Amino acid sequence: MSIAKSVSEVLVPIHKEGYRFIAIFAAVTLVLFWLHFGPLAWIGVILTLWCAYFFRDPERVTPVRDGLVISPADGRISAIEEVIPPVELDLAREPVTRISVFMNVFDVHVNRSPLDATIRRIAYVPGLFVNADLDKASLDNERQAFTLERANGQRIGVVQIAGLVARRIVKFVNDGEHLSAGQRFGLIRFGSRVDVYLPRGAKSLACLGQRAVAGETVLADLDASEPERQGRPS
Repeated sequence: MSIAKSVSEVLVPIHKEGYRFIAIFAAVTLVLFWLHFGPLAWIGVILTLWCAYFFRDPERVTPVRDGLVISPADGRISAIEEVIPPVELDLAREPVTRISVFMNVFDVHVNRSPLDATIRRIAYVPGLFVNADLDKASLDNERQAFTLERANGQRIGVVQIAGLVARRIVKFVNDGEHLSAGQRFGLIRFGSRVDVYLPRGAKSLACLGQRAVAGETVLADLDASEPERQGRPS
């Protein structure tokens, strides 16, 4: 990998939601330097740079074929399992495939729409802040749920889940809006998870442990009958 390419992957646009936090970190760092607290000030420099990195918002190239479900988040596929969707999604009370993408504090945290769809329901649920990688986080943690409907009436659920460090879920869209695949719809500040609930019968094309890229990685194909994929470490 060339140095120019490495630099271009780091120096990407910063989402406006991050400006305030970067300014706070930078101001505290300057005060520490002014007070001659050298070691703490340099820690402040590192934290300021990390904050700018955390709120990066890179451009993505999204597959646009009808029926594809694209990952809404950067991170690791932490779970693929059959579960009953949470009540706030207002989906049928029957088991469906849930794909969970866990974001650590170094992943891009801007979330994107998994497909072309209309938002039929947005539900915010207050809750706890346990580790988002735990299964119980889907029901216990603070979260924001989106029910998305395709043009053919098929619905999927997307749930942003706050985590142990995350304390704020931000949405950029409103009920009734039409989203394009890959469109930014929100972010979660400082480490968290996003769950995708596929329609009944749809199979995951992602693999447990796989790294997903928001707006690019294909999680499922709702118009295909391909069996669920299996993966192996290599």
